[in-house]
Amino acid sequence: MKKELPKVYEPQQVESRIYKMWEDNDCFNGDPDPKKKPFSISMPPPNVTGQLHMGHALDCTLQDILTRFKRMQGYSTLWLPGTDHAGIATQIKVEEELRVKEGKTRYDLGREKFLQRVWKWKEEYGNRIVEQQKKMGVSCDWSRSRFTMDDRCAKAVRETFCELYDKGLIYKGSRIINWCPHCVTALSDAEVEYVDKPGHLWYIRYPLTDGSGDLVIATTRPETMMGDTGVAVNPEDERFKHLIGQKCILPIMNREIPIVGDEYCEIGFGTGAVKMTPAHDPNDFEVGLRHNLEVIRCIGDDGKINENGGPYHGMDRYECRKAIVKDLEEKGYLVKTEPYNHNVGTCYRCHNDVEPLISAQWFVKMEPLAKEALRVVKDGEVKFVPERFSKTYINWMENVHDWCISRQLWWGHQIPAWYCDECGHINVSREDPTKCEKCGCTSLTRDPDVLDTWFSSALWPFSTLGWPEKTEDLDFYYPNSVMVTGYDIIFFWVARMIFSGCEQMKQIPFHTVLIHGLVRDDKGRKMSKSLGNGIDPLEMAEKYGADALRFNLITGNSPGNDTRFYTEKCEAMRNFANKIWNASRFVLMNLSIDKCELPEASKLAPEDKWVLSKLNTLVKEVTENLDAYEIGVASAKVYDFIWDTYCDWYIELTKTRLNGGDEEAKLVAQNVLCYVLTDLLKLLHPFMPFITEEIFQALPHEGDFIMTSHWPEYQDSLNFPAEESAMEAVMDTIKAIRARRAEMNVPPSKKAEVLLVTETPEIYQQGLHFIQRLAYASEVTFAGAAPADVSKQVSVVTHNATAYMPMAELVDIAAELDRINKEIEKAKNGLRIVEQKLSNEKFVSKAPETVVNAEKEKAAKYSELIAKLEESAKAMQA
Repeated sequence: MKKELPKVYEPQQVESRIYKMWEDNDCFNGDPDPKKKPFSISMPPPNVTGQLHMGHALDCTLQDILTRFKRMQGYSTLWLPGTDHAGIATQIKVEEELRVKEGKTRYDLGREKFLQRVWKWKEEYGNRIVEQQKKMGVSCDWSRSRFTMDDRCAKAVRETFCELYDKGLIYKGSRIINWCPHCVTALSDAEVEYVDKPGHLWYIRYPLTDGSGDLVIATTRPETMMGDTGVAVNPEDERFKHLIGQKCILPIMNREIPIVGDEYCEIGFGTGAVKMTPAHDPNDFEVGLRHNLEVIRCIGDDGKINENGGPYHGMDRYECRKAIVKDLEEKGYLVKTEPYNHNVGTCYRCHNDVEPLISAQWFVKMEPLAKEALRVVKDGEVKFVPERFSKTYINWMENVHDWCISRQLWWGHQIPAWYCDECGHINVSREDPTKCEKCGCTSLTRDPDVLDTWFSSALWPFSTLGWPEKTEDLDFYYPNSVMVTGYDIIFFWVARMIFSGCEQMKQIPFHTVLIHGLVRDDKGRKMSKSLGNGIDPLEMAEKYGADALRFNLITGNSPGNDTRFYTEKCEAMRNFANKIWNASRFVLMNLSIDKCELPEASKLAPEDKWVLSKLNTLVKEVTENLDAYEIGVASAKVYDFIWDTYCDWYIELTKTRLNGGDEEAKLVAQNVLCYVLTDLLKLLHPFMPFITEEIFQALPHEGDFIMTSHWPEYQDSLNFPAEESAMEAVMDTIKAIRARRAEMNVPPSKKAEVLLVTETPEIYQQGLHFIQRLAYASEVTFAGAAPADVSKQVSVVTHNATAYMPMAELVDIAAELDRINKEIEKAKNGLRIVEQKLSNEKFVSKAPETVVNAEKEKAAKYSELIAKLEESAKAMQA
């Protein structure tokens, strides 16, 4: 039964209907099939607080392209979706809502009731991003969707914590950690962003206790002075050697502190003497351990000076800085102040300055875990695309510190550790304990802290597949085939997944890491709320169609590089969708067949062999590009072929047969048109899934859906190099003649004789009717040599032929000469004006360089135009 497509493609009406059809028919389901090779991707879980932004849209599009491609290639595919509880971000969101709507804090509710609120909020808002992803056309197996705090993931988290603790790889200890006073929680090193900020270097006198002089130290953080418990100098520094073992007085606090010798102090750097604050600096902490220095913390969790801060108790840390500098100056301790720019650690979430504090926290020992995680990347078991990002990963892993995993929050995986109220023993258990394993006491208190969000995310590739249970999914789909993610979370997430997979599964989590860049605005700036330059992908999809948005995001995009988003490009991609639609409507209107079957080679016309041969090459190249993750390159090739080869050329070349009386030739043309279009739709489907499915359903086809149909494969039988080359020669001649006529402003209605001078006339003989029709020739003749008199001929040279056309048949020579002379005069006037400007010394010396250069460019263009016009006039007068 013949189907017709509506005159206009309306993506808004088509896309939701097509998506529902796929869902209703379980097209996305990933079921282990031992007869097929597995292909699996775990979606980087977006935050439940999230709303789809351009970064998500790109991420989803890339994963969907790979999944659809592999599904059509016959793999047993699983793209497993999910969302992340996003500890701190979600808690802040709910606390803010509680404060605004009810004027309460989480403490007013208590832990249990507050967590009930967060779960309720998650149910209400947490799945909106899923609906938004569906509008982008993502083909995830939604039946397997996971949440980082669902029962299965929670079990995996607890098992991992207990296993690592039993091996001595998780420990609790007092260390210098990154503390955010605003979010009131510890942060890992990866969650700290360093920002270059202007500050000061204050030089302060520390008097020696024997009254013989003083030591001058330089600091950027005088507000931590109250926690100083020593001054360090290099033991080889001749200026200070004699002072090691003596004491000096801490200004303001008037406390005696020791002078120690340590190689940490560099000779020649600063004053040579460094104040030691073990509770507020990681390096000072290490020096303090070596010299048994006291640890005094003077800044509290809220960023205010605590009871150890003497007269500054209760002040904010930066208020204290001003006060202490003033007091040091008044008391004669301040030697001088210098401006000083330095890197300041800030919280990745709220962007407030991070405070290094000594704190009792839970840590993962990274050195033992890093060894295998480094080996698998160095040995190529895990490949980064582009490869350069493996260096970023290796550099970080070789210098990694122990990972602080405890967070002072309520929302998240609570640490499975209980303290015995009697003996203080820490009980870590897979099940909630009822008594202390050491003394038998039944009074136990659970650690209130939760785990870093990234702890559960690190297990994502295997926790989502059922680990620690031995499931069919885990056995079949692990390791994942590829992980698609941005370069900004290589440390946060990729590194942690790799060492977690190597440790828990004794196997890499994925074979390939495909890194993409950020989506920036059209000026190259990062999209952000503060700049107001964010573009809502859903608005773009609603206006132009999800297919157009997807194609915009990937064309010109190469792995690892940032991409600029131009709204105009969405419009261009919508035009591309319309071009495909209109071409498909033309094909459908000319089809009388119910089944598409490619005729045998002997029945194919030269143009059929040409298009099939070119399509065959396209199939091979696009498949190779997608296998190499060159997604932008693959999409560009499909685009060019559809627009140029198929729409602009092949459809045009078939019109003679479609409109002719030879029924057999007509059927051959129909079958080839339909066959090529169907294969092109399949090649385009991963990139533009909606429009391709809609057109496929209208064409004669096998199978139920394009998304589950077979990916085209290269076939030797469709390789016609000689016919392809011959047809290209004919087309080159047509293009060259048309271009020359356009230069001379000759309308298509004005036909002219064409003499083709070539040593291979047989090539052009078979395309004679195309040259005649498409090059607007009244007659085409062949010769082995150029005519004796070429003075009144227009010639066009192609790679193995020269076409001659009588000038008089193309233009009225007198009228054309008149027109050219007027153009020459106009160009000369323009050149005179520009040359006058450039000869004016005032203009050249005072105008901006860019303006002067622009005028010089104008002059060059005028000169070039005049030369061309004069050459044309000369040729006509010959």
